[in-house]
Amino acid sequence: MRPLIAAVTALSLMMSGCSTFAAKPEPVAANGPVMVAAANPLAVEAGLGVLRRGGSAVDAAVAVQAVLGLVEPQSSGLGGGAFMIHYDAETRAVTTYDGRETAPAGADPKMFLSPDGRPMNFIQAVLSGRSTGAPGAIAMLHLAQKEHGTLPWNSLFGDAERLATDGFRISPRMGGFITSIYPQSKTPDATAYFTRPDGKRYVTGDTLKNPAYAASLRTIAAEGADGLLKGPLGEAIVARVAAEPMPGALSAKDLAGYRPLKKKALCSTYRVYQICTAQPASSGVVLLQALKILEHTDIASRGPTDPVAWLQIAQAERLMYADRDRYVGDPDFVSVPVKGLLDDGYAAERAKLIGDRFGPPPEAGSPPGAKPRGPDKTLEPGGTSHIVIVDAKGDVVSMTTTVESIYGSGRMVGGFFLNNQLTDFNFAPNDPDGVPAANAVAPGKRPRSSMAPVIILDKDGRFVAALGSPGGSSILSYNLKTLVAVLDWNLTMQQAIELPNIIAKGGSVSGEAELFAPGVVAAMAERGLKIQALGGEDSGIQGIIVRDGGRLEGGADPRREGVARGF
Repeated sequence: MRPLIAAVTALSLMMSGCSTFAAKPEPVAANGPVMVAAANPLAVEAGLGVLRRGGSAVDAAVAVQAVLGLVEPQSSGLGGGAFMIHYDAETRAVTTYDGRETAPAGADPKMFLSPDGRPMNFIQAVLSGRSTGAPGAIAMLHLAQKEHGTLPWNSLFGDAERLATDGFRISPRMGGFITSIYPQSKTPDATAYFTRPDGKRYVTGDTLKNPAYAASLRTIAAEGADGLLKGPLGEAIVARVAAEPMPGALSAKDLAGYRPLKKKALCSTYRVYQICTAQPASSGVVLLQALKILEHTDIASRGPTDPVAWLQIAQAERLMYADRDRYVGDPDFVSVPVKGLLDDGYAAERAKLIGDRFGPPPEAGSPPGAKPRGPDKTLEPGGTSHIVIVDAKGDVVSMTTTVESIYGSGRMVGGFFLNNQLTDFNFAPNDPDGVPAANAVAPGKRPRSSMAPVIILDKDGRFVAALGSPGGSSILSYNLKTLVAVLDWNLTMQQAIELPNIIAKGGSVSGEAELFAPGVVAAMAERGLKIQALGGEDSGIQGIIVRDGGRLEGGADPRREGVARGF
């Protein structure tokens, strides 16, 4: 796929001027008023089918998630969590629905430490029962659908149930992960699921059936979130988490007591726009901070062929990550200095650290109201997906959903994988001096998340665009690049998504050097910014933007299998 991306990007760049794209190729879809953008065409069609029946954006999100959990189980599913931002076109209210997993009551701050007091091997932790938190995606969707749905809840799972019963063709991306080096794909549960009757592993193009998943969907359709968190499915989750190696403490009481959170979205200004994202424990606050920092640069007068623009983005990213890793955690357990991180004066001070050369990595700052926190060493492998939906009323959903790592913990129940979300905590609760980490493990706590779904409004609160991406800790970089490209450089959503990715965090800079315009990488290197090959999870950016006359323009990341379609 990468050579195709490179060719498309290079062609667009050659046709552009120094600061904006002159070419305007046809967008992925431009025939709204309704549109769905998601990581798999089968999921998109399920969402569009709901919208054709008069369903809302949230109704469609339920159907999309149900299909994604089947055809893209490496990324999200019934056993995972999610953050959703919802825009109500009538009231212009923007609301966060937090479906992040929670640690069980029996969680121990030292549960990811070895007997010698050092953080345990990461893969060992992922594959253990200790890695799984109470799943929140379905409970969150159930809450949001009660408030914003127009169709019956039990009518939203038909496409997913049919595909699970009759079978679906394994896509190249899923097929690649079935035979990948990831240890979760080789667990007993995954091996049983991915082995054909002839003893060989399923491969791309094979038809895979999952009757257990269909049965789970029927239970959830009939009983709502309780069908997952209570009764036989809940008991099965508890039993699977309690199995060796390293059993977890998740209990039936933890599952039954799980509650999604509804909050006012976190919004901040950028130029003439309002950018809204999820509240902590999402990391969206530092995405907004990075935009406020970039407002103090001249990046808007530059463009994707200008190496200085990428230098500015990379430096803003390092500042963003430095503060995120020091201060962001679950606000029910630690004081997160949200106002301080978004303080105009603080952003201006941090922006002074952006120079014409790429120097040593910056330290975390001291935003107003911040308390001392230990440095963070959380590892965040990717296993995530993003969904954007606009319905006929103009309501919008931007939702990032995950099982954490590829296939989560590798343990299965009811045809779906369980999350390993608790490995998103900092394994060491304190630094060597005893200063507590903001993202340390605690009973009932939500681990910090890089997921940061975005909705953009104009100054009057009208919908402009929505976007988001998977990608582990790189999510923030993927989103930042796309926001700058759409809002500052006036690119189409598809062009913005296809731009090269660059991730600058601490002393590490990775990216897609082969996708930059000729000469840009060399010019960045002359300024001290040297790009290593992209490691970790690729982006999977989905986005929808409103154009003149209310026309919807969609974009989907060609690095994955997503599409944006409307009618």
